[in-house]
Amino acid sequence: MKQGIHPEYRDVVFMDMSNGFKFVTRSTVATREKIKMDDGKEYPLFKLDVTSESHPFYTGAQQRIIEAGRVEKFRQKFARTGK
Repeated sequence: MKQGIHPEYRDVVFMDMSNGFKFVTRSTVATREKIKMDDGKEYPLFKLDVTSESHPFYTGAQQRIIEAGRVEKFRQKFARTGK
């Protein structure tokens, strides 16, 4: 590999701002802030708006649309045009 052309690959803390969930992974993301974790080490911090811990699809809070009514409404609306 050529020297000096690759971004720094290091441990980074990603923090979900909606619920405070934090996880450490390796990344090349540029950060300005740092955070001290439970293990006593200081890591760069990257703040996220949503993660799998807070997204409605993954938490099960997503509301299911009752499709039976929508399908019937569609069929009634376009029943005349199909024949």
